[in-house]
Amino acid sequence: MSAEREIILVVDFGSQYTHLIARRVRELGVYSKIVFPEITISEIKKYSPKGIILSGGPKSVYEKDSLSVSDEVFDYLVEKEIPILGICYGYQLIAYKMGGNVKREQRKEYGVANVEILDSEGIFKDLERKEIVWMSHSDQVFEIPPNFVVTSKTDTSPIAAFRNNSKTIYGLQWHPEVVHTKNGNKILSNFVYNVCNCEGTWNLSNFIEETVKNIKNKIGNGNAVIALSGGVDSSVAAAITEKAIGNRLYAVFVDHGLLRKGEAELVSKAFSNHNINFKKINAKDRFFKKLDSITDPEKKRMIIGEEFIRIFEEEARKIGADFLVQGTIYPDVIESGRSQHADTIKSHHNVGGLPESISFKEIIEPLRDLYKDEVREVGRKLGLPKKIIDQYPFPGPGLAVRITGPVTEENIKICRDASAIVEEELEKASIENIWQAFAVTLEDRVVGVVGDQRKFGRIVGLRIVESQDAMTANFKKLPWDLLENISTRITNEIPEVVSVAYFISHKPPQTIEPC
Repeated sequence: MSAEREIILVVDFGSQYTHLIARRVRELGVYSKIVFPEITISEIKKYSPKGIILSGGPKSVYEKDSLSVSDEVFDYLVEKEIPILGICYGYQLIAYKMGGNVKREQRKEYGVANVEILDSEGIFKDLERKEIVWMSHSDQVFEIPPNFVVTSKTDTSPIAAFRNNSKTIYGLQWHPEVVHTKNGNKILSNFVYNVCNCEGTWNLSNFIEETVKNIKNKIGNGNAVIALSGGVDSSVAAAITEKAIGNRLYAVFVDHGLLRKGEAELVSKAFSNHNINFKKINAKDRFFKKLDSITDPEKKRMIIGEEFIRIFEEEARKIGADFLVQGTIYPDVIESGRSQHADTIKSHHNVGGLPESISFKEIIEPLRDLYKDEVREVGRKLGLPKKIIDQYPFPGPGLAVRITGPVTEENIKICRDASAIVEEELEKASIENIWQAFAVTLEDRVVGVVGDQRKFGRIVGLRIVESQDAMTANFKKLPWDLLENISTRITNEIPEVVSVAYFISHKPPQTIEPC
């Protein structure tokens, strides 16, 4: 990180929305970094932040084991007048630490709410008197600290936001980072630019330049192996690492038999003109043997994660490579529970699925702090093919986690062929704003009628969603005739399938990848 970079620190109190805050700030042209409540004064001095955002969280600030920054750190921020914005739990924490009163309220607020803005200065500059926001809380600030003023209210919360008299500390009960808060980005922009006085100098071109420099410094004159899956994340990681070390990068593409239709050929072609050493490993039998009879998706991820590492270690020993490069991105870290105070949603093979013993000197993850849309933009800047950049996200464990039963030839073929049909029909229909689209092979069977005969056949589930960041998602409301076309093709072209279902749950409660 360059010393000149403007930075907003986001303190993570365990909210699944923390990353959204960081992402929104970056979209405003200011670099954001997520830190933990244990941050010290010396670390704050090192970052020299333009402002601090305190995230939401699942705890209550008055509980004995609740998360908090130390009194010393908090006093330092206040004394130095470093701007602070508290969101939900962070808002309640400000009140609690500075002499206000926070307690459980009888009537909780979850979902969309209407707030009345009482103060149009600071973070509420240019907002309407009535605003639509997203609430998610069971505690409430019942009394503001001394030298604070109430700046917003709802019908159930007379104190929904506040600021201090010096206009350096702000708090919101709602979540401006989620899309359901109509003018949430405006609120964050006001904080970043009007309160923190940022100039907005960060962009992805700067990120590429800094990342290339960091990779050069880490690897030096050594060699590195890149775990190349063919997805956008690993492809971009390969391209940016190639920019740093050239032909000392060895791209290992493992065909584990769990890829999408035509994926191996696409990857081989895409990287044939790059200045890297490309090697394809045919390891289908190896993975299928390890996965034999395994149905639990977490166990599948763990097995696949370890087997990937062992193959990469074997190839690294052949060429004398001490470094492994992975296309890990921030949502992988969040969902795998590797953010210090976050719960594990599911383990990603390249994060939670890593074995304890690894022979590499270091695992380099150049995209670890980026979100999927940022990764795609970096890929465009690096000149990667549109086919790779714009493809739907694909899990590292591949089709193994898109079947609910064991990894068999039949299950994989059904999933692969059905997913290919889904993608083909969506492309023909020119459906826009789709984040993810694929088929899932379900283990249950149902009775169907084929050629006037009873058939006890398979079920395929369709998961097609729209999203901005992959941490929340809505199922795509497709035209009925399109769904009918997809269903008809699947049941006609895949003999084993007699029924097609469409997942219509949002995220949350369902994840994008059902397995």
